[in-house]
Amino acid sequence: MPINIPQDLPAFSELVRENVFVMASERAGKQDIRPMKVAIVNLMPTTVTTEIQLLRLLGNTPLQVDITLLRMDSHETHNAPPGHLERFYSSIAKIKKKPFDGMIITGAPVETLPFSEVDYWDELCELFEYSKRHVWSTLHICWGAQAGLYYNYGIPKIQLPGKLFGIFSHNVNEKRTPLFRGFDDMFLAPQSRRTESDRESINAASELSVQSQTPCGSPFIVTARNCREIYINGHLEYDQFTLDEEYRRDKAKGIPVSMPQNYYRNDDPAQAPVVRWRAHAHLFFSNWLNYVYQETPFDISELT
Repeated sequence: MPINIPQDLPAFSELVRENVFVMASERAGKQDIRPMKVAIVNLMPTTVTTEIQLLRLLGNTPLQVDITLLRMDSHETHNAPPGHLERFYSSIAKIKKKPFDGMIITGAPVETLPFSEVDYWDELCELFEYSKRHVWSTLHICWGAQAGLYYNYGIPKIQLPGKLFGIFSHNVNEKRTPLFRGFDDMFLAPQSRRTESDRESINAASELSVQSQTPCGSPFIVTARNCREIYINGHLEYDQFTLDEEYRRDKAKGIPVSMPQNYYRNDDPAQAPVVRWRAHAHLFFSNWLNYVYQETPFDISELT
């Protein structure tokens, strides 16, 4: 079954063009099945692009997935098309006590700020608490992972010597985890960050398990509560040109940035990037949805 999203959401036509399985709400209402309910808390400045990237991965499943897009009431976004958030997004206040099978909390371009200085930090903390009681499995991405690890376990973030930027190899530490079913021993994934969660503090937290890391030991995927909390310190969802757009954006702004590693064909920015992480990105999200589908109570109200 496809993902269930509004037919006039900009992502709908793009995903149809890519032959991703999507379904309009009218047709979805006729399906005699309990669909999975997944909320996406989109904190990225590239609002529509991030929607497409995540929905593309969530649509690659035989399950019907109802999507709820969420915004922060305490933050004013200037990057979405006019009226887009008002039309397609719900405020967190409106979904309080509503249960979800899964939730995705994206990254955000605020990694150099102390957590307490992020204008929507208090609201995000309320969301973290809400997810513990009303969501079966929450997937935190990049800064969202750093924020979640800090709030839930006191794991500090540390400044890297330079920006980790490009496509990097990652190990699979726990091959029997449902998230890594079908994975190779090593796989590639995009990274784009200047900070990371402190590995020593993660190791000291008995509740946390490092499921995947870079060969140099940097944590990539960390889990807790038997995968009910998943922290991805990177961007499996990125598409072919995302790092290229970030690279050219920063150069145009005069921000010091090195060329993304292991990304362009022949390491030449004039040539198209080579996608070498797409298969594992699809596999990871499919594994996550399957895990959530198998483990969530059929009566989702039992989560509350």
